[in-house]
Amino acid sequence: MSATSSSLSTILPTRNPNPKIRFSVPLSSPIFSPKSEQKWSSTQLTALSRRDFLNGSAVLLPLINISNPPSSLAKEVEVGSYLPASSTDPSFVLFTATSKDTPALRAGNVQPYKFMLPPTWKQMRIANILSGNYCQPKCAEPWIEVKFEDEKQGKIQVVAAPLIRLTNKPNARIEDIGSPEKLIASLGPFVTGNTLDPDELLETSIEKLGDQTYYKYVLETPFALTGTHNIAKATAKGSTVILFVASANDKQWQSSQKTLQAILDSFQV
Repeated sequence: MSATSSSLSTILPTRNPNPKIRFSVPLSSPIFSPKSEQKWSSTQLTALSRRDFLNGSAVLLPLINISNPPSSLAKEVEVGSYLPASSTDPSFVLFTATSKDTPALRAGNVQPYKFMLPPTWKQMRIANILSGNYCQPKCAEPWIEVKFEDEKQGKIQVVAAPLIRLTNKPNARIEDIGSPEKLIASLGPFVTGNTLDPDELLETSIEKLGDQTYYKYVLETPFALTGTHNIAKATAKGSTVILFVASANDKQWQSSQKTLQAILDSFQV
């Protein structure tokens, strides 16, 4: 023990030359173990001290990154700054979803879709567990494709549901699944965010655009998490049913009902 103490006093100075930086060797280190009789060289001790210091630095680095996120991640940008103007209504911009936008589009599980938006709206981030990223291309449950929002006007989201959840017929058209009322009974919770009472369904209609059929809905949902007013549009293509939902609270609906209706009407797969 005396030899070890003598060796340590030679290698490690008793006074720290820089008191602002503290270096320490863990008590669990072999040089402090009473069972160890190994003599450590100055090279080994130096390497140990550096390793311990770097390990401590590695713990601090994530904290630094978390407290100072890149501005590009923290900044929300209005869609008018990067989306093209709509050819049918220049007061709106056109969002066209591609394989770069969602996991399901990259997997080929959803067909491309498009819709108009006012230029002041912003795209919202979607949690990984809600985006379907973890289960593509064979998700068993519905997922959220994209979300956009404007605090003064409302919000919209595109929800995708596996066709097999609604029918056993492959590549079924929406008419094959059933009536508009039957479909919304299955997908209603994805409109409201919780539950849908049959009395909350005010109106249904059917729209044909080319060879694609859409079911349209008007709902008054006082207990919905998404908002007291919801309008929706659904269609089926490939192996997926796509549901487009526009939501608003009472104040937003009063001032922006026509805008939300225009957004909904523009949606196409």
